[in-house]
Amino acid sequence: MNENTIFDKIIRREIPADIVFEDDICLAFRDIQPQAPIHILVIPKRVIAGVQYATHDDMDLLGHLLIAAKQIAEEQGISADGYRLAINAGDHGGQTVEHLHIHLLGGRPMQWPPG
Repeated sequence: MNENTIFDKIIRREIPADIVFEDDICLAFRDIQPQAPIHILVIPKRVIAGVQYATHDDMDLLGHLLIAAKQIAEEQGISADGYRLAINAGDHGGQTVEHLHIHLLGGRPMQWPPG
């Protein structure tokens, strides 16, 4: 696994990011190319290249990421109206960084299908 992605550099504070949440397991920051008024990426500090590489050993981590995303949505004031969580997996899924991340999108109505 590549441990030198842009997300790893953000975790190590080698490049700046607009961080909105951090604990010892994950980090969340605003996407630099937002697709909604609120577009935050929630990433684990431990590297998993993508959800397609997760195992049963990662269940607690994956659950933690989802609960963190819920908490961030509440803090951002989008919980009541609703929001979208998206995880891209692989090239056909639109994944561009080989580090698992959850997109938290909100602040406007979401369309379906998404893309």
